[in-house]
Amino acid sequence: GIRYFCLSRGLGDVYKRQVLDFDIATRMHLSVGTSLAIIIPTSIISTKTHMEYDAVDFKLIKSFGIFILLGVIGGTFLAVNLKTPAFILFFSIMAFVVGLFFIFFREQLLKNPKMISDSAKNISGVIIGFISVLLGIGGGSLMVPFMRTFGYDIRRSIGTAAGVGFLIAVFGTITMITGGKILDNISTPYSVGYVNLLGFLVFVHVTMIMARVGARAVYKIDKKILSKIFGTFLIVVSIRSFFEYLSIS
Repeated sequence: GIRYFCLSRGLGDVYKRQVLDFDIATRMHLSVGTSLAIIIPTSIISTKTHMEYDAVDFKLIKSFGIFILLGVIGGTFLAVNLKTPAFILFFSIMAFVVGLFFIFFREQLLKNPKMISDSAKNISGVIIGFISVLLGIGGGSLMVPFMRTFGYDIRRSIGTAAGVGFLIAVFGTITMITGGKILDNISTPYSVGYVNLLGFLVFVHVTMIMARVGARAVYKIDKKILSKIFGTFLIVVSIRSFFEYLSIS
């Protein structure tokens, strides 16, 4: 959410000043693609930090692999064919729904983690990969509630989601570059497909630093409070996104 808004507003301001001549029709797509590229190094740092607390379930991450890829491919195909207003509205609705989950559901839905069936992992992997590309996120907003539904501790859910985020970011960046260059044949300045190199360089340093800070903070905040903070943040992001949608629709 933070990456999307920073990139969207940043690229939008540059566009308005006509410095790089960003097209309003592809601004959202560039924001999403660039966001996914930024997630690659930040997810590595975040995952390594969570590993220090033994909060990453690599067995679960491995089982999602191919299905995440299938979802990413499907999400990219839809993304390159969506208009900017529809793109932003979708983001707003999803962020709002997930935010409500964290605010109003109990801290633990189950007393102990429940075994996740292969069919549930396969279907969820495709859905998480599909939606994550459309939102330009690493999958934490979807992977965390998925694991929480099966009774996983929120900290282990966040740590594992960071690892899944790396898969989504790598696959998503590749497909957004390919989709922009081959399917839409765009030629935005300083961009490769739907990944803007200037946006990447501007934001990646800050996000890499904050990824480690944020990962460590997870283990110092009460789990119930952490859930509500995360949910509230997503609600604020969704409302801000909806106003963005109204302003350009």
